[in-house]
Amino acid sequence: MFTIEHEFDATVVTLVDEGPGHLQEDITINAFDDCVTIEQLDPRTERVQKITLSIAQLEDLSAALDLPEGVYRLVRDGKPAGRDG
Repeated sequence: MFTIEHEFDATVVTLVDEGPGHLQEDITINAFDDCVTIEQLDPRTERVQKITLSIAQLEDLSAALDLPEGVYRLVRDGKPAGRDG
């Protein structure tokens, strides 16, 4: 399950892990104009862990989900420029 909220400076997506088995804490994704942050509560420390991705890193991640293993560099039109490995 997930929710989407449009706030003043970001779009916020919350991913809720549901179903049988071991469940993870909710993940909150904040999409800003210049970066994306991913946050999740660490239940061991009771602290929120945050990762910040640049838009270029987010584009690389998006492309990587559909490619076989290897080394790539994106040409900024969104297509991989080559594969090594």
